[in-house]
Amino acid sequence: MSAPAQQIDRLLRIMARLRDPQGGCPWDLQQDFASIAPYTVEEAYEVADAIDRNDLHDLKDELGDLLLQVVFHAQMAAEQGAFAFGEVVESICDKMERRHPHVFGDLAGADAAQVGANWDAIKARERADKGQTDTSALAGIARGLPEWQRALKLQKRAARVGFDWPGPLPVLDKLREEADEVQAELALPPGPDRQQRLEDEIGDVLFVAANLARKSGVDVGTALRRANLKFERRFRAMEVLAAGQGQPLADLSLEEQERCWQRVKQAERDGAA
Repeated sequence: MSAPAQQIDRLLRIMARLRDPQGGCPWDLQQDFASIAPYTVEEAYEVADAIDRNDLHDLKDELGDLLLQVVFHAQMAAEQGAFAFGEVVESICDKMERRHPHVFGDLAGADAAQVGANWDAIKARERADKGQTDTSALAGIARGLPEWQRALKLQKRAARVGFDWPGPLPVLDKLREEADEVQAELALPPGPDRQQRLEDEIGDVLFVAANLARKSGVDVGTALRRANLKFERRFRAMEVLAAGQGQPLADLSLEEQERCWQRVKQAERDGAA
């Protein structure tokens, strides 16, 4: 076997040993698909974080953690007689060859747009072959995705049949409209259905905000990560400022905290100048 194949085989043996009822790891033995699924999602985000930080050493480790999740799920499936790791690999190999006829088949001259159209058509045939009768343009979008990712997929699918904004500016107008509806809802006296109505209206704001990012060519996940990092950086700087005044940030009034925030923002602008 080649070195990569040897290491894959080693990883499979490690996972089987961890799940061995005779002397395996008690924690690993307690897990099932549902309990491991959140770790799988978390590891995927940690891969994205390493990429965002351009830390290739960390990326290597995080990809290993993500690979372990695949092996873990495959081991549990093998224990149930459902499928094994080799079948997982075979399935994705078959799928990639089937969905790239311009590379592995006789389809020639396909550009990126044609590749995307072919991909959707092939997926639709695959769903039909599995007996799935949903023929909607929105068929096959997983409900287990993070909701902002699902929003983007829904929007992109709708756009493929022409249901889309012509550009970002009309979306921005729609965002203002949706924000006004939230404001109107907040102005009403509390009622038994208010929380549900607020969820609906704020959900519309978030959906349109994702659409605005898409139409502006901005990746929602990247933008939100940058916003989170910016907030964290500024908040920590506020804590340092407060400590320099001999007080914890929590002891400052909201007005004093706001002044700290503005000082941090100004310091960032001065530093970038």
